[in-house]
Amino acid sequence: MLRIFMTGMFISFLGTLPMGTLNISAMEISIADGFRPALYFSAGALLVEVAYVRVTLVAMGWFRQHKKLLMGMEWFTLVIILALAVSSFYAAMNPSVKSSPILSNTIHRFWLGAGMSAVNPLQIPFWFGWSTVLSSRNVLDRDKNHYIPYIAGIGIGTFIGHCIFIFGGKFLVDSMNARQDVIQWTIGGIFLVTAVIQLIRMVKQKDAISEMQ
Repeated sequence: MLRIFMTGMFISFLGTLPMGTLNISAMEISIADGFRPALYFSAGALLVEVAYVRVTLVAMGWFRQHKKLLMGMEWFTLVIILALAVSSFYAAMNPSVKSSPILSNTIHRFWLGAGMSAVNPLQIPFWFGWSTVLSSRNVLDRDKNHYIPYIAGIGIGTFIGHCIFIFGGKFLVDSMNARQDVIQWTIGGIFLVTAVIQLIRMVKQKDAISEMQ
């Protein structure tokens, strides 16, 4: 039980460290609005992630039969990332705008994080792959009692990874006295690069659908 908990937490933590849509959004919210809204955002995102993990353990066949749904989710995610990039660039060019208009809307940060995580289909093949590997190596048994510590470890690992961006990003910005426009240009650039990478993956058929195949 402890081993599968630590394994899930370690994989999830490492998977959260590369810069992506969710952790950069959490960092931007932390810089603009403070720690609490960013933690709400992270909580919503990881709740959906652990729900996806639970689904991949029992219903991967359903996802394979609904390829158009995943394809639509991928294109929708790409649109969101591009919108976040444009929104950040807009905030950089308008000093009176504190943060990206998309992330500074009136939606509660918990539901914003949950919504952005829900339309991200890449985590489905990621966790399907890891769960398959762990099962083949007898680390994860097809036992519901093993699912609980596995999913709990994943949630905690994701939360710790997000906290590095939430608290670390805020600390770096404050310690460097970085200008708000520079921060927004940087964040917008990260979102734009992320969108280009995802588009290339989709064109080369290295998207969520092909990875599950």
